[in-house]
Amino acid sequence: MTSWFTYLGMDYGWAWFIATIIDILVIALPLMLAVAMIIYADRKIWAAMALRRGPNVVGPLGLLQSFADGLKVFLQETIIPSAANKGLFLIAPIITFTVALIVWAVVPFQAGVVLANINVGLLYVLAASSLGVYGIIIAGWASNSKYPFYSALRAAAQMVSYEVSIGFVLISVVLWAGSFNLSAIVEEQRAIYAWFPVNGYAFNWLLFPMAVVFFISSMAETQRTPFDLTEAESELVAGYQTEYSSMSFALYWLGEYANVLLMCALNAVLFWGGYLPPFDWAPLYVVPGIIWLFAKILFFFFVFSWVKATVPRYRYDQLMRLGWKIFLPLSLIFVFVVSGWLMLTRVPCPGSQQGKGYTVYAPLHESKYPGACLP
Repeated sequence: MTSWFTYLGMDYGWAWFIATIIDILVIALPLMLAVAMIIYADRKIWAAMALRRGPNVVGPLGLLQSFADGLKVFLQETIIPSAANKGLFLIAPIITFTVALIVWAVVPFQAGVVLANINVGLLYVLAASSLGVYGIIIAGWASNSKYPFYSALRAAAQMVSYEVSIGFVLISVVLWAGSFNLSAIVEEQRAIYAWFPVNGYAFNWLLFPMAVVFFISSMAETQRTPFDLTEAESELVAGYQTEYSSMSFALYWLGEYANVLLMCALNAVLFWGGYLPPFDWAPLYVVPGIIWLFAKILFFFFVFSWVKATVPRYRYDQLMRLGWKIFLPLSLIFVFVVSGWLMLTRVPCPGSQQGKGYTVYAPLHESKYPGACLP
């Protein structure tokens, strides 16, 4: 798009700036619409599992219910507690909402279709998603109320606990893919077995346990049931959102579901082939990659809703035990297992002798990476 603007005679700097703004809007606006619709889908799934109807009045089949709810909170008065720190109180939901959007910049929607195809995309995801906890901590502190403050403390401990495990899981993926770039990680998942052409690290016997750990940890990161201890209504009223109303409350709502969609996308990209079809079969590539990615995101979102509708909430000691005593040792062990397996199955470069030439480790073999053996 930048080249098109420069072709029209625009200065390169302005052309790049306008093209980037358009690309951001092309991602952000459909994402906001998707958030509205998955809130409706979430409620419909819960209702179906409880043998209820769910939203069915506003619009055909209740499809406009989320927009009616959005209009309602937009028209409400924004109430700020007199004892609250007003600046921090208002900026906290903005932080949560903004952080939920910026991570989408590095998600590849199709081959070559990504806003920022940076080499350290996975590190960017880990760093940016870690900032989300600040919106909750600041809200709990600025509200000057005990229940939001308790919720903020819980959120800090919970997100730190599970981000450690997620970090080790991502190390295993990076070791196998040989890159931090998300597009490269997706391409590495193409036909992982010569005898069974499936796309996705989840079909790799060494990485499947890590896919399960990452999926459960992603539910904990987004404070979804059974890990929603930060807003346990039987204990903390509404947690960090207790003192919020109107659009400040809506920003938390939008940020929460945007984070859920992001985690569904990361599950698809890191372990289930991203925009690749499930099988490396030529007719399946007729379907655009973005359709495969959206289908996988919707599948994972259904599982998120399924878990929320059926699994009871953990106690806080159970939450911490799962993160520190089970997931952390398991993910750390698999870092050693994966790296050991790659060392054992390494492939020497053609023509290399003892002490001479580079050694390429599986799966970085010469046939797939023709430049990998260059001195």
